[in-house]
Amino acid sequence: MKSSEVQTQSFYSGLLNKEMKINVYVPEAIIAGQSLPVLYFLHGRNGSSDFIFETGMHQVADMLIQAGKISPLLIVFPQMDNSQGLNSALEYQEFPDPVDNRRMIHLGMYEDYFFKEVIGFIESRYNAAPERSRRYIGGVSAGGYGALHIAFHHQEFFSKIGGHMPALELELDEEDKPYYHSMQFWFDNNPINIAKNNELAGLEVYLDCGDRDQGEFYKGCALLHEVLAAKGVKTQNHVFKGEHDLAYIRSNIEKYLLFYGS
Repeated sequence: MKSSEVQTQSFYSGLLNKEMKINVYVPEAIIAGQSLPVLYFLHGRNGSSDFIFETGMHQVADMLIQAGKISPLLIVFPQMDNSQGLNSALEYQEFPDPVDNRRMIHLGMYEDYFFKEVIGFIESRYNAAPERSRRYIGGVSAGGYGALHIAFHHQEFFSKIGGHMPALELELDEEDKPYYHSMQFWFDNNPINIAKNNELAGLEVYLDCGDRDQGEFYKGCALLHEVLAAKGVKTQNHVFKGEHDLAYIRSNIEKYLLFYGS
């Protein structure tokens, strides 16, 4: 029997004009010719496509698949840089974060890169199910924000969406202003406002945050949950114990995979 593996690859992004890394979890016991559901999972601000190893999500997926608790699925961890997943500039650019110069801020056509190039790369090289009903997207922190706003903009492509301690701000913090060239741009890309201003149908949304989250993103989750529920979206919102950190994500990985894979 073939063992599961995490395949590390890279491809050239024409939209960002640089090489981008991607990790793909491929489950064991794939039946030839059988397509698999696919989960795209976006890392946070200081993360990378190696987030799959940092969280041990591949090992939890193995355990749940072997126990028959979830169906086999592909899990894709694309490189998203420190971008919020936004179409923030027509040409790629990077500069030191003015609040924390130990990290860089990346601007560019990141939403289009994900939607056009990452999905295209996966569906051209793997037997990923093309149906909306078997295509999912989620992420953590800034990646949760990115997953929500990408999915709400392209809801015809995803059926399950997860925002895990997503960076949903009710007011734009000073440290996040460099990602947005205007307050209107921030307003237009905030998943809460996208949900308020668009019809959403046929989605399942999972939100969660730690009760000691330093960004208090549980407030944004509660408001988004309320907006979605009023629109008839099948949504759930959880406040679990924990802070805004890797330990919180690790402690809840099994819950996330049960949502996507059951």
